[in-house]
Amino acid sequence: MAKGEGLPVLRSSRPAAGLLPARRLGANLRQYWDLYLIMVPGILYFLIFKYLPMWGVIIAFKDYSVFAGFAASDWVGLDHFRRMLDDPQFYLVFRNTVLISLYKLFWGFPGPIILALLLNEIRSMLYKRTIQTLAYLPHFLSWIIIGGIMVNLLSPATGAVNGMLKWFGFEPVFFLADPGWFRSLLVISDIWKEVGWGAIIYLAALAGVDPQLYEAAVMDGAGKWKQLVHVTLPSILTTIIVLFLLRLGHVLDVGFEQVFVLYNSMVYDVGDVIETYVYRVGIGQSEFSYSTAVGLLKSVISLILVVIVNKAVKRTGQEGIY
Repeated sequence: MAKGEGLPVLRSSRPAAGLLPARRLGANLRQYWDLYLIMVPGILYFLIFKYLPMWGVIIAFKDYSVFAGFAASDWVGLDHFRRMLDDPQFYLVFRNTVLISLYKLFWGFPGPIILALLLNEIRSMLYKRTIQTLAYLPHFLSWIIIGGIMVNLLSPATGAVNGMLKWFGFEPVFFLADPGWFRSLLVISDIWKEVGWGAIIYLAALAGVDPQLYEAAVMDGAGKWKQLVHVTLPSILTTIIVLFLLRLGHVLDVGFEQVFVLYNSMVYDVGDVIETYVYRVGIGQSEFSYSTAVGLLKSVISLILVVIVNKAVKRTGQEGIY
């Protein structure tokens, strides 16, 4: 090798770590411009449909007039929140929302986990894929279709369920107009619709469990139950915690479409929730400021729950969502 010649210099695929933040960002943009370009549609979606509409939250503190606009409407401060706390109807819909949400969380959240664990034990791929497909197909049905199916099945005159009750000598039950049955039907129909779709994430997590862990457990004499407790569940615990935290962020989102399709005046006392209340007051009575205040309070409560539970989870040594 001639004097002065050296080995070729290998360039790092990453920008220099010692650069200033602005220069480092510019270097990243130049080097990974194609990846940033792919991100543009997602960023625009959140900016247009998530962040820009947040400007409308200001009307919760104003006496909003369509003709005056956001800026020119009169400022009323916390008047709408005081009215909310003085309204007995709000406490009723808040109670219904919390109860239905807790029922769905208690019964519905473990459902996809249990289904994924059961599917994971099936060795026949054809049978496994068939069951999985049948389980998540209801996710693609709208609540309008499911509501029609439930009305036909539960009809006191012509429904198949009441037909079976009559055959066994029982009196027909008007399930969708019975306050004692309505919340249970909401929870059951929601589980049936979403359990298969929710299991997909857990099946992906189960696919990433190291098979050597099961081999070691078998060598130690562990049966199926002990493998589940000591290998499977600890391996997917992080996934369960993250999805639980994300679910808490929507703990007060009962599901407007489901309740709106299924409820009626006979079950208002047990089925009227914040989302239907906001729709009825905000759209039906044109009280936009008041309904915005109700929605803002719901979002703040959900945010507080996520922050508190996330901190509690991190204190136990697990990973949170941030």
